[in-house]
Amino acid sequence: MKYYHFLGIALLITACSNTSQKTEAAGQQSPLAKYFNAEWANNPHWYDGLAEVATYQAQRTIYNKERNFEYTYITVAEDFNKEFNVKTDDYNRKDLYKVMKVNAFCKIETDNYPYHFLTSMFFPFATPYELDKMTNGSQEWCGNTFKEYLAGPKDYQLTYHSYWDGEGDGTKTINKDVLFEDQLNYTLRSLNFKADLNFDAKVLESQISSKVGKLKIHDAQISVADGSTTLKNTWKVTVKLDSDKANVYYFEKAYPNLLVKQNTWDNRNLVLLKTSRYAYWKN
Repeated sequence: MKYYHFLGIALLITACSNTSQKTEAAGQQSPLAKYFNAEWANNPHWYDGLAEVATYQAQRTIYNKERNFEYTYITVAEDFNKEFNVKTDDYNRKDLYKVMKVNAFCKIETDNYPYHFLTSMFFPFATPYELDKMTNGSQEWCGNTFKEYLAGPKDYQLTYHSYWDGEGDGTKTINKDVLFEDQLNYTLRSLNFKADLNFDAKVLESQISSKVGKLKIHDAQISVADGSTTLKNTWKVTVKLDSDKANVYYFEKAYPNLLVKQNTWDNRNLVLLKTSRYAYWKN
């Protein structure tokens, strides 16, 4: 009888502990969570060991002139380890967790020299609206700039190495309640799509540049509509940053909701050219 009495107490304590942990986790959940599908990345589509390689015809204004080039976005599931916050080589470790990596690369020719941008973004599987890590490298004839954002419990810690006067080397912190403008062409793929979905979000202006800048954050309004009148079988997502600034994204309605077109307020435009799945890292 004593055994069952103590067993009952132990089970009650465990249940209370689990409830407490779940309540705490729910309390820490982002207000944005309800608008996104937490299971979007946890799909057999991403478990074949291959990467999605999407190439876009792109435009961007540099030196007051519209530049045309190709932008490649590579999306692939990876196992990270917590010790080094990178893709693991040892799959027997106890600190592994799943992330989705999005690498965005472009080479932009200008009149005098080319620009190169490589942006790497990593998202925990269950929180496509939150970055685990982001790096951006800019290389052109004037110099190198490197920026790294790492997620903490409440903040993103930015470490930067800039060739610009007034910036140099340093760190900054921003609140974790923001969406990065650069993550939207991945994050918005995981929306709980429906016509007339509307919500507010803070959006940090694009970090794909050679400068650190002022880290401008917009109070944005995000809305979803059927985009089929413009592009067949798409969702149209509008991100209104200011009264005169808005981005428009078109995503395929069929999973995995690939971005097919993007137009932004500052002329960073994309139109899908081709997509494939392969192990790009192998010879």
